Amino acid sequence: MYKHLSREERYQIFSLRQARHSISEIARLLGRHRSTISRELHCGQGQRGYRAEQACRKAAERTSRSRNARRVPVHVWADVAFYLGLQWSPEQIAGRLQVSHESVYLHVYADKAAGGKLHKHLRSQKPRRKRYRGTCDRRGQIAHRRPISERPGHIELRKQIGHWEGDTVIGAAHKQAIVTLVERKSGYAVLAKVRRKTAEEVGRAIESKLMPVQACVKTLTVDNGKEFAHHQAIDRALGIKTYFADPYCSWQRGCNENFNGLLRQYIPKKRRMETVTDEELTMIQNRLNHRPRKRLGFKTPYEVFHASLDRVALRA
Repeated sequence: MYKHLSREERYQIFSLRQARHSISEIARLLGRHRSTISRELHCGQGQRGYRAEQACRKAAERTSRSRNARRVPVHVWADVAFYLGLQWSPEQIAGRLQVSHESVYLHVYADKAAGGKLHKHLRSQKPRRKRYRGTCDRRGQIAHRRPISERPGHIELRKQIGHWEGDTVIGAAHKQAIVTLVERKSGYAVLAKVRRKTAEEVGRAIESKLMPVQACVKTLTVDNGKEFAHHQAIDRALGIKTYFADPYCSWQRGCNENFNGLLRQYIPKKRRMETVTDEELTMIQNRLNHRPRKRLGFKTPYEVFHASLDRVALRA
């Protein structure tokens, strides 16, 4: 049965197209039919080419003009505003309320045009622009790195708990950083702040955050930042294997990239990380882990991850 493209998929299409992937390659990476991607690129096209935010808006407008479109009761919009205030996405809201995510977007855009502020709760405020300069990694090579090409293929399917992705998020002046670790299947995440983005501090943070759930940690996939140079020590401490994504291929760590975007709703790039307290970081972690996710059947990452953790504990 055909399912409409999600907002996340449209951003993936945008990124992959910017990286000059063919329509067939994009379809394969997203698990979609080639004609679906081709139709999306055509329908979402504008004067500046295909852009994800623009494509989402056009899709919502098409839905609103459909003869199957229905009116939403006024009281539902109050609930929509409440959940937007909790930084839930329109798709997450649609999963809990009797309203489509396209209708939520249209409501937000109409509110913005009328001078409202609902749009400020959306994750993306403007189209993202990234640099793509070939596949040469200007930061040098990490010793004994294990490339993602050696990672077992079944991990890509996200059918099994225990495969994590890691990254670091920096703030203004590049002082201090937040280590983000996201489990691929459930989307469950843990956060840690480091005073310096060194391999030693980042390595210790990863070990301390993953050790309590070591039973559900099998692999870790990171980018080629020097802060992950102590990957061998992490592997020994946790009994896992760390893999490195290809340079400039952020979609290979899509779960982590998506989570970092959610984190930026709370900690924007202009904010200095030294102003972020441990209590605030715990609040953000809990709030994001308890948001329902469409791909989880609108269960929360916490529910899915801890159900697996409980099963492991029972077998032990």
